[in-house]
Amino acid sequence: MSQAGINNTSSGPVPPSVPTSFVTDSGTAVPALNILNVLTNDTTANNDNGIQDTGSGNTITISLTNRATGLVTTTDATLTTLITLSLGATPGTFYVYGDVQAFNSATPSSGAYSFSGGFRTDGITATELGTEVHDEFEDPVLVTADIFISATGNNVLLSVQGIAATSINWGALMEYRRVI
Repeated sequence: MSQAGINNTSSGPVPPSVPTSFVTDSGTAVPALNILNVLTNDTTANNDNGIQDTGSGNTITISLTNRATGLVTTTDATLTTLITLSLGATPGTFYVYGDVQAFNSATPSSGAYSFSGGFRTDGITATELGTEVHDEFEDPVLVTADIFISATGNNVLLSVQGIAATSINWGALMEYRRVI
């Protein structure tokens, strides 16, 4: 005689309840064939909490907000945009900050930088209030490489300047806070 399963739930433990829907900040996810996908992401969307979740179909996506990332390779000293952050149509003040990493595999050599800046938008044009590069850590080979943040149009640009005849891989994270 098999003992698999419970034949009578009038005595003993009752089987647990299984959720059938998952409510998020924006939408509800419903498992399909008992499968619920939980994904992660990042977004430039503004959210004072720095995190948001959305539900659609059988998927929940959890996103870190107020951030942008970028990767680029330079092979010369041309100023190259790494991240473009749109300030949007609503007037406000932005404080941006982040870090940049540089790596040249041929030597090998590295650079690491941090930055911050203040920007205002009237919804059409960005105005730079001031910028600062806080830290520059560079191997001697990369001492002429550099980073810059600036306002162009209604955007904040994070740009890098490589070195002639030198391949440098760049990666960056830019975060922001906004008040309207």
